[in-house]
Amino acid sequence: MRLPMSVCDAWQVPLKCLIVDDSDSFLDASRVLLERQGLEIVGVANTAAEGVQRARELRPDVVLVDVDLEGESGFTVVSTLATEHDSFPTILISTHAAEDFADLVADSTALGFIAKSDLSGQSVRELLEER
Repeated sequence: MRLPMSVCDAWQVPLKCLIVDDSDSFLDASRVLLERQGLEIVGVANTAAEGVQRARELRPDVVLVDVDLEGESGFTVVSTLATEHDSFPTILISTHAAEDFADLVADSTALGFIAKSDLSGQSVRELLEER
């Protein structure tokens, strides 16, 4: 007989994550950080189009999307994934403060926003649990 999974057990299950960011150094650093904290980074992407394509291919549990992707908007990625693939929870990230994008984040389909300086496995899991 299988017992139901508790909340504590859910934090032990590897969470498959895709990171969409135009900074290779951030992608490398965040991959190492998040993998050490129990997330499985299944892929990375540098552009909006690549992010959408990688999400379709990899089917991650969550997609972390930079707000500013070298002239492209991370909000567009979030909107596209929600429209075409509403099974992809998204979280917006940025070096800017949350207040800079509060209204845009609230109006988007993203689960929320995490400043890059506050990014952690725990912050990602907490936003996913809130939904």
